[in-house]
Amino acid sequence: MSLYERVRPLLFRLPPETAHSVAHRGMAMAERTPLPGLLKRGFAVEDERLRVEAFGQEFPNPVGVAAGFDKNAEVPRTLQGLGFGHVEVGGVTAEPQSGNPRPRVFRLIEDEGIVNRMGLNNEGADVVGKRLRSANVGCPVGVNLAKNERTPAEEAPADYRYAYEQVAEGGDFFVVNVSCPNSEGFRDLQNRDTLEAILDELRDAGASPLLVKLSPDLPEPALEETLELVAQYDLEGVIATNTSTERPDSLNSPGRVEEGGLSGKPIEETATEAVRFVAERTDVPVIGVGGVFTAADAYRKIRAGASMVQLYTAFIFRGPTVAREINQGLATLLERDGFDSVSEAVGADL
Repeated sequence: MSLYERVRPLLFRLPPETAHSVAHRGMAMAERTPLPGLLKRGFAVEDERLRVEAFGQEFPNPVGVAAGFDKNAEVPRTLQGLGFGHVEVGGVTAEPQSGNPRPRVFRLIEDEGIVNRMGLNNEGADVVGKRLRSANVGCPVGVNLAKNERTPAEEAPADYRYAYEQVAEGGDFFVVNVSCPNSEGFRDLQNRDTLEAILDELRDAGASPLLVKLSPDLPEPALEETLELVAQYDLEGVIATNTSTERPDSLNSPGRVEEGGLSGKPIEETATEAVRFVAERTDVPVIGVGGVFTAADAYRKIRAGASMVQLYTAFIFRGPTVAREINQGLATLLERDGFDSVSEAVGADL
């Protein structure tokens, strides 16, 4: 039984957001010390087969932290020390916002899932940008860009541009988030005209590499239309997917009735199929997100077309060794199937 498995019942007695804050504060204390470098010796898996090149960046391994865990770029060095190959911070908005009222995070313990309706609470692009400029992380850092809730759709392009300009110097890639289910007004951003205006503004500002994050709840025609824009704007990548407002019939936890975005094991299959859908229709790298808990989960997404994967909910349920365990398992699976690298396995099942 791992140390985290012993500690987890105590953490799970706390409200979810409180438990996250406790863990986050501990990581923040380590951030500006030598500890992240020391952690790397025990947590990072150094294996050339795991290295990935995507949208002009080199990643030490394909396992990243999804947006939402480190909203304000407070602990990217510590996360890198825990063996992750990249960290996506945010969502970051032009102005600070407090998000939705608490409680706004709910554990689905029986289902290994989370429902959250945080509402993009963050300290704003000025603060996050300053923090990123002074960071020396050691792996690529992505920045998830979003609009403020009070900003009407017609003003969203300017919102995204301002947020980008504040974080541009400190980020390595940038993600257009128009699919957050927990903040007012985001549904309007997924129509073609509005998304085109946002992409126009960001490209004019010089945003690159630029990725778009898709909703798992969009119907296929809407997904295809978004992928047309990926080609039209020569975007460098796609993230599939965000959290879901759908509730599978298989859910058993009481928290399934809560409103918000569902993440974790319950959306694993849906997210993997979204990866496959995107990979079959575009040549840009895809980052697969949703239900990645084990090496087998990550490998399914890679074979379905993902160049990399991200996780968040698995960190809560499996603890700080999760990146190491997945990367070790991926190396074993690559060897079993005769692949010399992750890149050779990408799309093997297409």
